[in-house]
Amino acid sequence: MVKLKKYNGFLKLFVIFLTLFFIFSCSQKNYNLTKIEGKQLPITEKGAETPEIEKFITPYRDHINKDLDSVLAYCPETLDKSTGKWQTTIGNLMADACLQRGNLVFKAREKKDIDFCLLNHGGIRAILPKGNVTTRTAFEIMPFENSLVVMALKADQVREIASYIIKVQKAQPLAGMTFTIAKDNTAKNILIQGKPIDDNKIYYVATNDYLANGGDNMNFFLKSSQKYDLNYKLRNVLIDYFKEVDTIPVLKDIRITEE
Repeated sequence: MVKLKKYNGFLKLFVIFLTLFFIFSCSQKNYNLTKIEGKQLPITEKGAETPEIEKFITPYRDHINKDLDSVLAYCPETLDKSTGKWQTTIGNLMADACLQRGNLVFKAREKKDIDFCLLNHGGIRAILPKGNVTTRTAFEIMPFENSLVVMALKADQVREIASYIIKVQKAQPLAGMTFTIAKDNTAKNILIQGKPIDDNKIYYVATNDYLANGGDNMNFFLKSSQKYDLNYKLRNVLIDYFKEVDTIPVLKDIRITEE
């Protein structure tokens, strides 16, 4: 039998050595910033791009431009948001398009109809020029990623909408709702789809997600009892509408009148 007593001292030292080794190897190291270096990178002028990069990008750029410049419809006259006090031709068009296209989705999903549509004057970012209408046109009019939603409102909130429009004095895109501004600056003869307001009815109002969250001080949407996200970007609504109609209608019907 081998006697191990003479090795006990050595084993103890070896165990202590391993313990210290692991403690120090696992200890947290502190790093301090000692120097910051910078380098100026000049921006090349247009046309002086690296040939290899330009060769790589060109096919993608050409493909995107081809899609953006594809003709979807024809507009017989320029539609502008600055041509009317209470409604504009481009505002009428956008509200009608959202009401029509949104209703296809809402009815299929919820088995209900959208009653009217309200958008915001500031959300229209470009004119719709006379001539060919392309996908690029839709991106210029609606460059944001806003989506179409439907809010469930009571009759009192519908009245608040009319009061809001009168107060802000801007041509808010509106479809499916009409009213008269009385001499005392209040709304009268409010009609939804041609019918007087029913206090016992819930109205389904199409708008964009920004306004649905109280954007532009449209706080009446915050009182909604139900919110339905259609997952349908307003830009895509316009594109689909343009494809469907072929020739853009110029909508000049009166939706808001004054006494």
